[in-house]
Amino acid sequence: MSDDQDKPPPAKKRAPRKRAAKATTASASAAKAPAKATAKAPAKAVAKSASKTASKTATKAAASKRARRIKASAPAVAAAAGAGAAARQETASSARSPVRSGMAASVSAAAAKASPSPPAPAKPDASAPATVAPGNPAVTKSAAGKSAAPGTGTAAASAAAKSTPTATTTQPLPAREQANPQAASAAPARTAARPTDNASARGNERTATNRVDNATRDNYNDKIANLLATLSTWRQRADPYLRLCRLDRPIGFLLLLWPTWWALWAAAEGLPPLGLLLIFTLGVIVMRSAGCVINDYADRWLDSQVKRTRHRPLATGEVTPRQALALFAGLLLAALLLVLMTNPLTIKLSVVGAFLAATYPFLKRHTHLPQIWLGMAFGWAIPMAFAAVTGQVPKLAWLLFLANILWATAYDTYYAMVDRDDDIRMGSKSTAILFADMDLVAIAMLQGTFLLAMYFAGQQLQLGWPWSAALVIAIALVASQLWRTRHRDREACFKAFLANNWVGMVLFLGVAIGMYLRGPVA
Repeated sequence: MSDDQDKPPPAKKRAPRKRAAKATTASASAAKAPAKATAKAPAKAVAKSASKTASKTATKAAASKRARRIKASAPAVAAAAGAGAAARQETASSARSPVRSGMAASVSAAAAKASPSPPAPAKPDASAPATVAPGNPAVTKSAAGKSAAPGTGTAAASAAAKSTPTATTTQPLPAREQANPQAASAAPARTAARPTDNASARGNERTATNRVDNATRDNYNDKIANLLATLSTWRQRADPYLRLCRLDRPIGFLLLLWPTWWALWAAAEGLPPLGLLLIFTLGVIVMRSAGCVINDYADRWLDSQVKRTRHRPLATGEVTPRQALALFAGLLLAALLLVLMTNPLTIKLSVVGAFLAATYPFLKRHTHLPQIWLGMAFGWAIPMAFAAVTGQVPKLAWLLFLANILWATAYDTYYAMVDRDDDIRMGSKSTAILFADMDLVAIAMLQGTFLLAMYFAGQQLQLGWPWSAALVIAIALVASQLWRTRHRDREACFKAFLANNWVGMVLFLGVAIGMYLRGPVA
């Protein structure tokens, strides 16, 4: 180009040519035909146009790269969005509001906002001629579309609208996303990842449900553990009192229970009323416990010096004497409540039974026959059972009562033989000390007399062959006890004492089976 072209003449002389160029450009744009000439624009305008095109291309490339990076990070954003209920609500809200067609526009807007702004388009020089040079239609379109002012570039705006998708309805970004461009660019990614986000939300809900279930199960397990711990604590606190009542050693209850059941089945001539059976069974347990408590209270001076009894709660101090007396009074009250459910005669007889149980332990200091008193205390349930069932105490009841005294004296003598050396050293008295070397002979006589009395009781009840078989078995058991204790060994004497439980059980079976086979007497 010449210097004349670089320095255009004054505007007055070139005005007709400017109006002609504008008319030519308008007619070409209205006809939508490609221009056949290229405007001989100055070199600076062409350079600026090329620079703007390159800048816009670079901007689009950067936006595309940013969109790909956002899309690649969408799963991580979706996982973070599904971590809580607030994020899920925000995701659901953003998924319903925008239209899919506006996603690209939002991404482009966010990218354009985050990237450096391109240089402003150069204003067209009003004094430059708008001539068209033939042979370069692309330059003509670019120049026409990018240099047109608002209101004048209608065709360029239409082309831009066709090439760029726009949303019919747009929603402004939240204030938080407007302040943070990265959050604004992540919002469309969260919307685009709605299926993954929903799956993540469902997974989080299942996880939360599992956590709630686990927490409930752990809470339930904690409650059970606390309950067991509380029960264990109560058990530890109650253990001395349970051992004081001999609840850990049921042999005493059984030796008292069998004579009571003999009397109940004999008085009822078969199965007794269930209410009376329950009352007397519980009464046996309560009165046996009361007898053990008062026995240890009376022997507290002795038990600590005897090898077999030195670990009893009163001897070790686990239970105080006052606590033992309070427990004894409570057990007597429980027995009274039980006996009040029977008839007046039984209630009167129960007073005698309580007196026998309370005074037996103190006889060890004054007489060698405390075992006889024990037999009376253990056997007093026999006349009470007859009184409760029949309302009277017949001769049969007193015969069974006498038999039980003989039996209890025999087996308690075995028991006293275990502690005989210690009792002699401490000054306590018993039938084992009284009988001395004749102890086994005395026991054999007592056992024999007991079995003879039971034979006569069975004959009066007409029990038949079951009773005879029971007596034979009982004789064999008694003989085995005498044989086992022939050397008077402590362990053997204690086992002989325990074996009397089988004697009482066999005799009870003879009574029960004999009554069942005999049936009621007319």
